[in-house]
Amino acid sequence: MIRSSASLGTGRKLALVVLGLAALITAMLCAFALPSLHSGPHQVPVGVTGPAPATEALRKNLDGPNWNVRLYETSAGIESAVKDGDLAGGLAITARGVEVYTATAGGPSATSALTALGDRVAAQYETKATLHDLVPFTEDDPRGAGLTAALMPMIFGGIFPALILSSVFPGHGGLRIRLAGALLFSVVAGTALAAVLQFGTHSVDGAFGLTALGGILGMAAMSTLLLGLQARLGVAGFAFGGALMMLLGNPLSGLATGPHWLPDGWATVGQLLPPGASGSLLRANGFFDGAGGGSAALVLMVWVVIGVGLALNADRRGGRTTPAGSTVVARSGRADAARAELGAA
Repeated sequence: MIRSSASLGTGRKLALVVLGLAALITAMLCAFALPSLHSGPHQVPVGVTGPAPATEALRKNLDGPNWNVRLYETSAGIESAVKDGDLAGGLAITARGVEVYTATAGGPSATSALTALGDRVAAQYETKATLHDLVPFTEDDPRGAGLTAALMPMIFGGIFPALILSSVFPGHGGLRIRLAGALLFSVVAGTALAAVLQFGTHSVDGAFGLTALGGILGMAAMSTLLLGLQARLGVAGFAFGGALMMLLGNPLSGLATGPHWLPDGWATVGQLLPPGASGSLLRANGFFDGAGGGSAALVLMVWVVIGVGLALNADRRGGRTTPAGSTVVARSGRADAARAELGAA
């Protein structure tokens, strides 16, 4: 009877593990496949300027689920908005033709779509389209491969500290050391990431200090969150945090294409997770002098606060239980000593 009960318990555990793994693989497939299947322009902000009849007709034709058309009085206004990251690009209808303004570093997919759109508009007016890439990738990395490749090291930069520090400094006594180690690691690894991108692969050309700050904040958000989840919820918390980064954060980051290339709901979720916010901040600091990176920085700071808060909460809970246990041990030790003295007498 006891053996059959044990076998039944083992069977249930095995069934739960198998079902959990199957659900994990299904979630991974959905997270990677669904956004790709529905990728394309989704409310891409684009500026338009030119004669009123032409721009109004263009706005009516383009405004919809794909494009968010904004009218500007001059092409200089569009250029300034593109350089500040407020627009993905713009079209200026002039007597010389159609001027197409893009920012490839802000989103190569949007640049390709805007270039094709400019050609169609130019053909409609029987003129030519001239492309102006206002914020391109660097000459050494014209496709932005280095920027795209930076995301996975940042994600693993959150996973590894929680995993390794917990092994080297285990238990409640090592929790504060683990938290300090995660923050110190974020400073070193974030700075190293920026150095590689700027001086190694020459993938970004912004101010190094600003790029490094973005890398540090991104690393800190992911490492402290995973460490806090692990400290508060154990292995389950660490597994949940890792899955959140890898299965949702990575495919929904939009780092390779730009967030406007994901469906609205998916893009919003992606930018609220540490990998998406880290990628957006890295892009803003590396190419736009920090313009447009405020919301991403705020998201990352919130995650840092959550991660540190979870770790401190776990530390406080552990601190409340430790003295009680110590008191019990001390009392037991004193009782043993008293009995020994009586026996000796």
